[in-house]
Amino acid sequence: MTENPADYLRSNGVNATPQRLAVMRAISAHPHVTADGVIEAALNDLGTVSRQAVYDALGLLTEKGLIRRIQPVGSPALYEDRINDNHHHLICRECATVVDVDCAVGDTPCLTAADGMGFLIDEAEVAYWGICPKCQSTQTL
Repeated sequence: MTENPADYLRSNGVNATPQRLAVMRAISAHPHVTADGVIEAALNDLGTVSRQAVYDALGLLTEKGLIRRIQPVGSPALYEDRINDNHHHLICRECATVVDVDCAVGDTPCLTAADGMGFLIDEAEVAYWGICPKCQSTQTL
């Protein structure tokens, strides 16, 4: 999100409440953050906020397509504000770090299913699993 969070929400038909703004700032500052992480950041930002207000904001912002919710296998839901670009994720099996990776440019095999069964496919959620460089450097051979 490159613009002012309040303007961004309003331009997308969402009231810019303090709770929603705190949620947007938390996700922008901490990509791939859990709901608990958003709650903690919103508390630090506002001083007080209910868990329910944060969950309501996450639900509404996800529903409106203003944030993206991903849930890698074995992980709690994670939230990010990088949307509408069909990027994928690299996930470390050791430390659970999640980083963005751009989708292939040109030929996009991730959007070509072996059998599309009549679906018009416009997005793919791909997670690449492995060991991040930091964890590789700490492994003993």
